[in-house]
Amino acid sequence: MGDPRKFSNKYERPMRLWDLDRLKEEKGLKSVYGLKNMRELWVMTQHLKKARRDARRLLSLSEEERARDIGKLMNKLHKLGIIPGDAKLEDILSLTVKDVLERRLQTRVVRKGLAKTMAQSRQLITHGFISIGGRRISAPSYLVTSDEEVHIAYTRPIDLEPAAPVEAEEAKEENAEAKAEDKPAEKPAEAA
Repeated sequence: MGDPRKFSNKYERPMRLWDLDRLKEEKGLKSVYGLKNMRELWVMTQHLKKARRDARRLLSLSEEERARDIGKLMNKLHKLGIIPGDAKLEDILSLTVKDVLERRLQTRVVRKGLAKTMAQSRQLITHGFISIGGRRISAPSYLVTSDEEVHIAYTRPIDLEPAAPVEAEEAKEENAEAKAEDKPAEKPAEAA
């Protein structure tokens, strides 16, 4: 049968785990983009590191070797919508993790107006209310390509508006009246 697979991490932990400046910055990104934990941020950082590493490697090659491999990297990042079509190789080195976080499905749902907050967006995605091109996606971390972005929609109709407070008060009053009618009249207490 063989040995079970050994999965590798999709991220690298920071060298200094308790660096105060980095922690403040990551906490801010975590709250702005509605991330569940720092691990989600580290995975997106790893995507960025890989692209920047490839760009640095291409810059160190000769012109002939660079021309052969540059199209693959540029097309991948352009397809994801991280860089514009006319970007240069040096532009990849100036990317930040925010550029990658903006391409997550969770963020795209909020930016498109299908959800009001990042938390609501995450909940809609995990509960199966969001689809891309008719295919239901349940991972908030899914990286949306620029072609798929126009196909983001609800899987089934949903009403996100909260019930009006006036209706809630009327319902409480009706419940109180119904309970009063069902309750038998209290007997007077006998004197001892």
